[in-house]
Amino acid sequence: MQSLWVNGRVLNVRVEGRSDGETVVAFSNSLGTDFRIWDELVALLPRNWKIVRYDTAGHGLSETGREMSIEDHAHDLLAVLDHAGAEKAYVVGLSVGGMIAQALAADHPDRVAALCLSNTAPKIGTRDMWQARIDAVLGDGLESIGDSVMERWFSLDFRSRRSEEVKLWRNMLTRTPARGYADACAAIRDADLTAKARTIHAPALCIGGSEDGSTPPDLVQACAATIPNGRYVEIEGVGHLPCVEAAEKVAGVIVPFFREFGA
Repeated sequence: MQSLWVNGRVLNVRVEGRSDGETVVAFSNSLGTDFRIWDELVALLPRNWKIVRYDTAGHGLSETGREMSIEDHAHDLLAVLDHAGAEKAYVVGLSVGGMIAQALAADHPDRVAALCLSNTAPKIGTRDMWQARIDAVLGDGLESIGDSVMERWFSLDFRSRRSEEVKLWRNMLTRTPARGYADACAAIRDADLTAKARTIHAPALCIGGSEDGSTPPDLVQACAATIPNGRYVEIEGVGHLPCVEAAEKVAGVIVPFFREFGA
């Protein structure tokens, strides 16, 4: 277990792989999850890549920070890269993690070699939608939204075939601290990164899931069109978390894309 202090808060960090590895791949997780969400995908990546993961503030074992913006979360990711000794990294972000990755690439272009933006966009949802989610979670707890979130996270096929596993993911969601979850919702609510996305010069692969109920394919496709060097790929039959439903397919597009740009 590795800890990192950032602005008086502790972040849970994991750095794996060769200490002298030139290719550093950093991951930023989605709302209501922790860095275990990447386990199956990481196992499929080249062994000579250094893998850097962390729990977003307020998730997993990382402490929350009140009134954090997406840019503040990007500062956390920058601190994680510094901790790992990564002058430049290939960054993978899922959902809010993808927003964090966009902010990092826009504000610190020298630190990002290439991006994989999975199931995300410069702006997700509306202020009213996120405020309603915050009110529900702080009023009734994460258990109150558990079933509806699973329907957005996973395809019907996955929920039917792997129902026991879905229960574990639901546990991950509902055991996330309500305050940490709500604070991350507020960061998404207040963020519109469209202008920043237009300034990103790093190549960006944007992954959509055909059954995604949170960030539909057309939203992710628009994200790819907004980033100057963006491209879009869609994975059929998966929801909001392709790295869980189809890790092999995700690895199959990430690895050649990052290698195309020097990994």
